[in-house]
This record gives sequence, structure tokens and C-alpha cells, in this order.
Amino acid sequence: MHLTLRQLTIFAQAARRSSLTRAAEDLHLSQPAVSMQIKQLENAVGMPLFDRAGKGLRLTEAGRELERYSREIIAKVDEISEVMDEIKGLKRGALSIAVATTVSQYAIQAVAGFHRLYPGIRVSLDVTNRKALLSQLETNEADIVLMGFPPKKRQLEAIPFMDNPLVVIAATDHPLAGRKAVNLAEITDETFLLREPGSGTRQAIERYLRRKGVNLSRTLFMSGNEAIKYGVEAGLGLAIVSRHTIALELKARRLCELPVRGFPLVRQWFIVRPAAKRYSAAARAFADFILSGEVSF
Repeated sequence: MHLTLRQLTIFAQAARRSSLTRAAEDLHLSQPAVSMQIKQLENAVGMPLFDRAGKGLRLTEAGRELERYSREIIAKVDEISEVMDEIKGLKRGALSIAVATTVSQYAIQAVAGFHRLYPGIRVSLDVTNRKALLSQLETNEADIVLMGFPPKKRQLEAIPFMDNPLVVIAATDHPLAGRKAVNLAEITDETFLLREPGSGTRQAIERYLRRKGVNLSRTLFMSGNEAIKYGVEAGLGLAIVSRHTIALELKARRLCELPVRGFPLVRQWFIVRPAAKRYSAAARAFADFILSGEVSF
């Protein structure tokens, strides 16, 4: 059986995206070129790798097995590249970082500071939700993930690096704005703007409110912190967000923080990676840079 790394790379991307078209776009190839490589791989294996019935692509049993091995092979090849970059002394290399939306402003500052120290390292930054972060950890797509508390059941290494205080925010003309203290019971009948299901911030809020025996009577779901901040500013309701994400709005007096008893709810941000994954030199340098406390935020 003759298989090439190029074929396995294209196949793994097509499997991940469930689409030859999207895989071609990701790899900057034409769709016929991708189709040809997949066909050659299927001929080499002697079995179909995708079930093409209906919309999208679904892996066959053989395809699932080959996809698993492909990911392992590609990861090992990437590791070779990383070791060579280490030998070069961080003068060149690549670093893939994925972060939760709540930590995106901090991450941008961190990447800017890191780039000044290591201008030869090519950094990619993906800002996404918790579900996508966990998927990237599962498939080893990101070198480092910055997020809230990761699930304990997964084989992950998590290093805390900064407190993440969650606070209640309101429009500046809200009736509770300007109060010196607000009881939790006073806000339970308010409309709350919440992140989408699966959001780490939302999960933390819901766990805290359950412990307090509080049920929010009216909620609106929004995808992303920016939409939530605009909604609160427009008077749609209250929200609970990371204090780190509203510094500009507080300074411009577009939003206010309500002094609700029991808040801020202090969580932490973590540097996360699979426990079995080897740190590249660039990833280790970035983690050390964050842990040094040199990021101005």
C-alpha cells in the first residue's frame, strides 16, 4: 500500500470539514485536485473512505480508522518541524493559539507583546466558543488554548494565569444604576442577556445561580459578548460578563457595573493543552510569556 503525506493531509481536512469544497478552500487547492487525491487514496486502500450519499461527506468504517491514523501521523510530522524550529532558536516557526471570546482582548495584547519579542514566529489567533475550543483540543489543532475552566474528565493540562471576575452590567440609565448596593433578589425579575448554550461563562453563571436558588424569569440569547454589550447598552436588559471585556464601555460611560451582592463571581483563565501533547519551543515561550505577568492588561 502506497500512501503519501499529501494524500493523508487532504483526506484528514476533508474528513474534518465533511466537504471536499471546504477542504479545498482551506488548503488553497482546486476541488478537482482534492477529489483526485482522495480517489488515489481510496484506490491505494482498496475501499471507499467516504459515503457520498445525501448532503456532505460521511466517513465509512475504513475512513474513520484512516482518519484517526492520519491525525496521528500529521501530528508527528508537525512535531518534527517544531523540533527543527527549536534548534533554530525561535528565529522562525509557527504558533497556533485558540482563545475563548471572553479572553480575546487579553490574548490580543499578549500576542502583540510576544510578537515584539519573537518577530520571526508566525502567530495565528482563533477567537471562538467553548465547544470549538474543546474540539480543537481533541484534534490537536491548536498549540495553546486560553479558556475558562476545562472539563476535568479530559486528559488536559490546565495552568491558571489570571482571575476573570464576572460582573452584572446595565445601561447607564437603568433604575438600578448609581445604587451603592443591590441585592440578588432585586435583579431576578429583570430580562437577562445570555450567551449561547455551551458558553463557559454561561455555564458558570447558571451554576452560581442554581446554588443560590435563583431562576431568571426572562432571558434573551445572543451569540458573542459584543452583541450582549450592545443589547445591554440599548436597554434590552442586564447581563453578566467578564469585567475585562467592558473596560472601554465603562470608561466611555456607555455601560455601568451594578454592585450586586455576591458579585463579582471570580473565575480563572487557564492555559490549556492536551496532557500528552509536547510543547513546541514557540508554545513554551508564549506560555512562559503569559505566566511572567508581563502582559499589560
